[in-house]
Amino acid sequence: MAWLLDLDGVVWLAGVPIPGSVEAIAALREAGERVVFVTNNSSSPVAEQEGRLARIGIPAEGDVLTSAVAAAALLEPGETALVCAGPGVVEALERRGVHTVRDGEADAVVVGFHLDFDYERLRAAGVAVLAGARLIGTNDDATYPTPMGEIPGGGAILAAVAYAGGVEPVVAGKPFEPMAAAVRAMAGDGPHVMVGDRPSTDGRFARTLGCPFGLVLSGVTRADEPPVEPTPDLVAPDLATLVAQRQSST
Repeated sequence: MAWLLDLDGVVWLAGVPIPGSVEAIAALREAGERVVFVTNNSSSPVAEQEGRLARIGIPAEGDVLTSAVAAAALLEPGETALVCAGPGVVEALERRGVHTVRDGEADAVVVGFHLDFDYERLRAAGVAVLAGARLIGTNDDATYPTPMGEIPGGGAILAAVAYAGGVEPVVAGKPFEPMAAAVRAMAGDGPHVMVGDRPSTDGRFARTLGCPFGLVLSGVTRADEPPVEPTPDLVAPDLATLVAQRQSST
């Protein structure tokens, strides 16, 4: 079985490990379980994400799947993409054989979370979409969890470009099928368990994959919030508690 773990809000908050997460992942691997990190954060290259995990004690080479990879699969080698996103998207597109630009004509505009988004980025992306480029978002998450609280996420940037261009974007990341196809390619058809902190993203992604959803309350979802859909199969304050509950019931 493969455990599919979201990163932000499950393993860490802006790179700061959530207490118990490192030990929980080690326990899963010691039990013979496959662990795959499935993140909608497309900003950083895969090797950088693997390195950040290694620095907190989690070996992860070959086990990280980002929404940038899923987005890149929606373009064909030889096409041109205008990148309104971070270096992780540039890396994924270029590995796919897609030519990347920051301005001008393009077959597609790819939007993801990045901290240097400004009006010039919005102008370039919006003009390309108005000229006929298709719009692809790495994800549509409205917010992004940090140790100081939530901040606007990649979905907020995508919404601005979509509104400027007057189109509906295709979204590659969780909970949509492009990311599910990428998971199947990396981890097989299952069985899987999806663990995340956002029912609207991680929970719906579990339903897309047809697997159980474990909700942790260490990210954007709080214990005092009203019931959410889809209903999680497991709920725990953090990954360590959820893993302990799951292992004790099997």
